[in-house]
Amino acid sequence: MSKLGGKVILITGGAQGLGEAHSRLFAGRGASVVIADIDSIAGLELAQELTAKGLVASFQKLDVRDGANWAQVVEDVMDRHHRIDALVNNAGIYLRAPLEDLSSKQFAEVMEINVNGTFLGCKAVAPIMRRLGGGVIVNTGSIAALVANLDGEVAYCASKGAIKMLTKAVASDLAKYNIRVNSVHPGVVQTPMAAEFFKNPELTRELLGTTLMKRAAAPAEISEAIAFLISDSASFMTGSDLVVDGGFTAV
Repeated sequence: MSKLGGKVILITGGAQGLGEAHSRLFAGRGASVVIADIDSIAGLELAQELTAKGLVASFQKLDVRDGANWAQVVEDVMDRHHRIDALVNNAGIYLRAPLEDLSSKQFAEVMEINVNGTFLGCKAVAPIMRRLGGGVIVNTGSIAALVANLDGEVAYCASKGAIKMLTKAVASDLAKYNIRVNSVHPGVVQTPMAAEFFKNPELTRELLGTTLMKRAAAPAEISEAIAFLISDSASFMTGSDLVVDGGFTAV
């Protein structure tokens, strides 16, 4: 079990899908979880549910595209907890549209949320972690950063590939401050966002592709990988890409 007890962990997109799984698992492991999400209703409900179970969780409304909003959230977390030990940049959107139909506005929106939102998160917490003597940032990529296996993922692949290299560059900048920065690259995961895909057997086979384990991941399996990266067990890892894909990219 990864040791998270006592750590303050800020999770973007923490109210739904993979982010919700992260929030539940980390809080259950003894972390103080800050659920940052643009969806106030879902975020407050999850924070209240976890708190009612005796866990430590709070909600902050956050639009990851907004630098001023990031600054306010970080200030509020510091006022409440006096530290930020880890940031999980999880918020993102998925768009599937063929190149000929993909507008520059759509492409820019995917990049703005997925890439710029991740950049702004790294930038917002870095001074805090530097002052505290260290910290951990985990950025959420995808197997789409490694392979372009589905038609119509031009914007999504571009954004996740950018996150992969952004992670390495930020890790290089921050290593001297004892701030570790890694990326996790999930394969196909059973999330509400993917639920529609799994209703179609043909599309399910297409999505799973070369996955050696012949199934999608449970969200908690990705959360476990991130818990490891946050923990001191990964103390010699920075600038790394942790692929959790059931063998999708192995062949």
